[in-house]
Amino acid sequence: MPICLHHLLSESLKNSAEAVAIRHKEAIFSYTQLAELVSEQARALQALHLQRQQRVAIFLPKQIETVTSFFAVSLAGGVFVPVNPVLKAQQVGHILNDCNVQILITSKSRLQGLVDVLLDCPDLHSVILVDSAQADEKQESLRILGWREYMDLAGQTLLPTIAIDTDMAAILYTSGSTGKPKGVVLSHRNIISGALSVAEYLHISCQDRILAVLPFSFDYGLNQLTTALLTGATCVLMDYLLPRDVVNAVVKYLITGLAAVPPLWAQLADLPWPESIDDHLRYMTNSGGKMPKAVLQKLRAKAPDSRFFLMYGLTEAFRSSYLPPEQIDIRPDSMGKAIPNAEILVVREDGSACVPHEPGELVHRGSLVSLGYWNDPVKTAERFKPAPGQLAGLPLTEIAVWSGDTVTMDEEGYLYFVGRRDDMIKTSGYRVSPSEIEEVVYASGLINEAAAIGIEHAVLGQAVVVVVSVNQNVELNTQQLLDLCKAQLPNFMVPAKIEVLSEMPRNPNGKIDRKLLSHQFADLFQS
Repeated sequence: MPICLHHLLSESLKNSAEAVAIRHKEAIFSYTQLAELVSEQARALQALHLQRQQRVAIFLPKQIETVTSFFAVSLAGGVFVPVNPVLKAQQVGHILNDCNVQILITSKSRLQGLVDVLLDCPDLHSVILVDSAQADEKQESLRILGWREYMDLAGQTLLPTIAIDTDMAAILYTSGSTGKPKGVVLSHRNIISGALSVAEYLHISCQDRILAVLPFSFDYGLNQLTTALLTGATCVLMDYLLPRDVVNAVVKYLITGLAAVPPLWAQLADLPWPESIDDHLRYMTNSGGKMPKAVLQKLRAKAPDSRFFLMYGLTEAFRSSYLPPEQIDIRPDSMGKAIPNAEILVVREDGSACVPHEPGELVHRGSLVSLGYWNDPVKTAERFKPAPGQLAGLPLTEIAVWSGDTVTMDEEGYLYFVGRRDDMIKTSGYRVSPSEIEEVVYASGLINEAAAIGIEHAVLGQAVVVVVSVNQNVELNTQQLLDLCKAQLPNFMVPAKIEVLSEMPRNPNGKIDRKLLSHQFADLFQS
């Protein structure tokens, strides 16, 4: 049984030595080859004097060096920090400074864009360039190494390091309400538990080929890699330009498992899929937001033999619930039950348990609860609090994640999403969940994406505004959409305005950036 992140590789090596572990474009790496690359890189990191629990940032797209860096840092006793490759220099600089990164692994072109911000990163002492044999960049106080120089540092023997399952393994940065990303600290135990849990209910085996299209800086994206290596499966790395590229890759590599977020699923649902996909695509998963029913219906029709899993999660505890595919038609509005090895509670503000169907806050307890936000005790205390219902005789307090999401639970333990505290719209004295409005808008078939937001209004408190995007060269009849809302929603839920954008703004994880939309339209009802 794996204990630390790098054990995922060493354990699978026992039974899958010559099986394909990683595929990137036309390059193929067996488990043996991957393990050799990781070992060599770990020895090079030790030659750079990486100390136990020091942070190493990886600012790269998906490629073999990205994967080997994660596992080499773990093997050498460090903590890896995956930086989303779409971030701008200032955001990268914030991450490097916030968690005191000592070593940065990136590319020559990306380094050129970071020159100014690196001057303000006092803990950073080395930069490694994956695409440069010999680095010609010079920067005072920084050691810049090309990949060959770096790997030539590797000693003959890997020095022993101490690592246990509760040690830090990674720090993932997630958007925060202040605009500055927060670093969620994951232990080895968190990552291993997540891989074991997901692999169990998705029935992932060594026969699977998983397409990794989501960023590895997103816990949902990273899990595509960890579940694959846990089970001896193949992980196919992909950074796509167009949604069509994803469909083509699923066909080309005979993908059996595909994970995405609602905006990408909405785009994929509008594309033609060859019938042959159904011969090999075994499962699809959604997390990162509620899947519109109309989109789900289209996807299921394109691959009727593929099983679709609807899931709910939060970076602070990775994944909380999943809805088995056979329950989709029975409970179409449910977000499912707790994943294996997690308990989900629904509680009132005082921490007492809600009765069935009573709205309350979702609280997650178990081995997936992360170690808090790096260097931020205030925000950590807001979200990581004592688990409800603990026995008085326990001398140490168990900490759970209080999600901030309002849900209900039925008599059989199935959960139903009501809304997120900071997304809920308060209008005319009513609390309105954006998803209820968005479901109607999506079902119209007139738009690509939609986000319902609350905008300050002198009379209503907040007015409901729906922001939508449409295909190029499509002229949306907003009155038709508004009439549809009036026909299907109570008056207090009907949008006061519908705004049309050519493209929705997104946060680094690919989700619609609701806070940015709220800011963009903040003055809509100001006289």
